[in-house]
Amino acid sequence: MSLPQQLAGRLSLPVIASPMFLVSGTALVTQCCINGVVGTFPALNQRTTEGYRQWLHEIKSTLSEQKDAAPYGINLIVHKTNPRVEADLKVTVEEQVPIVITSLGAVSELVDAIHSYGGLVFHDVTNMRHAEKAIEANVDGLILVSAGAGGHAGTLHPYPFIDQIKNEFDTCVIQSGAISTGSQVLASRAAGADLAYMGTRFIATKESLAEPDYKEMLIKARAEDIVYTPKVSGIPANFLAESLIQNGIDIKAATDPDIDLGKELGDDAKAWKTIWSAGHGTGNIDDNPSVEQLCKRLKNEYNDALNRLNA
Repeated sequence: MSLPQQLAGRLSLPVIASPMFLVSGTALVTQCCINGVVGTFPALNQRTTEGYRQWLHEIKSTLSEQKDAAPYGINLIVHKTNPRVEADLKVTVEEQVPIVITSLGAVSELVDAIHSYGGLVFHDVTNMRHAEKAIEANVDGLILVSAGAGGHAGTLHPYPFIDQIKNEFDTCVIQSGAISTGSQVLASRAAGADLAYMGTRFIATKESLAEPDYKEMLIKARAEDIVYTPKVSGIPANFLAESLIQNGIDIKAATDPDIDLGKELGDDAKAWKTIWSAGHGTGNIDDNPSVEQLCKRLKNEYNDALNRLNA
């Protein structure tokens, strides 16, 4: 295992709550950290760079009062169509964010900037080619966005993907894709991952910024109600079928529009506001607890599964 020293002994459960566009806010992040898992949010969830800085101040102020809180992190979209990446990176370095999750671009200069103050960089990958480029950029870990993950997801099964990565690289491995229970977190560890990456399960929590209708649709959905399509943003992603239908999208149509994240994630973007993302883990979600309640449940499920195996 290759868990970075900055995380060793600081987590009560080997989990990162993934950064979810328009879903992850300061309350979700801080409650995750207080309850022993890494809480994260996308920088673009605040509509301006100055607003992003204010969120960082709020999170840091809350966590400074907590003795044993887990570290927090943010997500930067490193793509040429993201007009804020340079300004947000400057703030990230100035505020010394402990963990930075990069997506859609592994850039060594960005990694060096985060490393300059001792921060960690984890990078989203969906295949070996992306992993190789990320390792060349000197990232601290790879997030294997596997089949069944919510949002922009890959198509590889997580178990052989983990093995391939571990055989090729000595790095921290974080498994993403359809993880909703503590026993599934343990399964990820058994398969060779250092950490589990959970998003969809945290959408249906009290602190989530998701609309009530979004949470209700998620709770009612099963894995077969998830549609994998590039139609919304140009990048293949998993969405709740019902939300696609409600927005007049033909879920059987196969299209490949141009990628434009500035348009997709901008103030007037329809994607993600009314077209809702989720992963295959929806079938294991049937309630809307607080983050504290959820984390306690996950820990109990994790320990119960471990005890069953030991028996």
